[in-house]
Amino acid sequence: MLSILDIFKVGIGPSSSHTVGPMRIGRRFMERAARRGHLGDTVSVHIYLYGSLALTGIGHGTDTASMLGLMGARPDKILPRDVEAMLAGLRETGKLKLHGGPDVAFDEKQHIHFITTEPTPLHPNKMRLELRGVSGETLFEHVYYSTGGGFISTEKQLKMPAKKDLISDGAKSPLPFGSGAELLAICDREKLTIANVVMSNEDGRRSRAKTDAGLDHIWEVMSACIDRGLSQRGVLPGGLHVKRRAPDIWDKLQNSPGANEREQLFDWLNVYAMAVNEENAAGGRVVTAPTNGAAGIIPAVIRHYGAGEGTTAEMRRIFLLTAGGIGLLYKQRASISGAEMGCQGEVGVACSMAAGGLAAMWGATPRQIEHAAEIGMEHNLGLTCDPVGGLVQIPCIERNAIGSVKAVNAARLAMHDDGTGHKVSLDQVIETMRQTGLDMSHKYKETSQGGLAVNVIAC
Repeated sequence: MLSILDIFKVGIGPSSSHTVGPMRIGRRFMERAARRGHLGDTVSVHIYLYGSLALTGIGHGTDTASMLGLMGARPDKILPRDVEAMLAGLRETGKLKLHGGPDVAFDEKQHIHFITTEPTPLHPNKMRLELRGVSGETLFEHVYYSTGGGFISTEKQLKMPAKKDLISDGAKSPLPFGSGAELLAICDREKLTIANVVMSNEDGRRSRAKTDAGLDHIWEVMSACIDRGLSQRGVLPGGLHVKRRAPDIWDKLQNSPGANEREQLFDWLNVYAMAVNEENAAGGRVVTAPTNGAAGIIPAVIRHYGAGEGTTAEMRRIFLLTAGGIGLLYKQRASISGAEMGCQGEVGVACSMAAGGLAAMWGATPRQIEHAAEIGMEHNLGLTCDPVGGLVQIPCIERNAIGSVKAVNAARLAMHDDGTGHKVSLDQVIETMRQTGLDMSHKYKETSQGGLAVNVIAC
């Protein structure tokens, strides 16, 4: 069992696996080096990026995130303005202040290495960091992997066999579950909702008040991100010259509040999702839900259905607890990494989580919620990750808008029956996603070597 506050992480854009993960890796590496006494003789540091991190690293901010991590930055604490200041100082002085260590000469072209030809069999997002001494000798090095959603792992952890293919729960979860079927069985046996089960497991980690505060903070960051995205105009960074569209759509909606057009529902969901993902593309502060590339779907659905008149903080907590529990199943049983699963593992999972969360907020039974989550993924199976120019912009921003609409539709479909008549279970669709991701060509898994990335001119 993981915590849902691990699924929902605060960080900066544009990517959880390529930005948040490498930043965490950089800081973790420096802390490990300090404990082993390797910093005193260090005169240089080298960053080696492999696989997907190398192929789309520049567009996804992996190079800058790695440097920030080495300087001690934490993705949940750093603000976008701090990023600009730290990078400007580094480039002006040519010195990188190692976290807990000395200033070392640093040139991005000489000290960051993009290795695109070496196989990465354990995981596509491989990263190696190396400290060197005065004679160029290696003082300390370590290999890490960024495994999606801001999660990171050492090479040893990925290689380590785990009992029954599961990592031991580090907390005392009273109601652990490893599948949708187990989760439903617990709900039946204990007469609990999915949100109740997830909260019970969170109680094994911290006080109920702290979990509530954590969930409320997650929503506050999501909501603030929407608000920023609705007001920020201009062109997104990176060279594609993509114009921010959310503010213009927002203005139109504000000027026609009483419109009776039924399809306007799409506009509201679209504008909220696009606001988040335009902020993400600009390196703004977002929440992995469960990834940065899919960060707009859950906030969009909550803002439209759970943040207006008559709604409460408890309703939003039920949404997040339920959605987080569904996200845990995908993380446990498959992957939420676009480099492993394609975009079905990001937007598809977010759509599934949002569908289940919304159904829960509407008062659905556990089986109806499971059905909603299943529908949300079933119709995203095979979705490729093919970012044009290696940037989290095209098709990512619009894909979140479409995903939010699909999530609402999935929840509505599930609410039309009692949840016992559908033929495909959530476990089956998660396993299908996993198999599909394994079978999918690497060209369509966050490498920008196939799909729209090669058929749309990135200039």
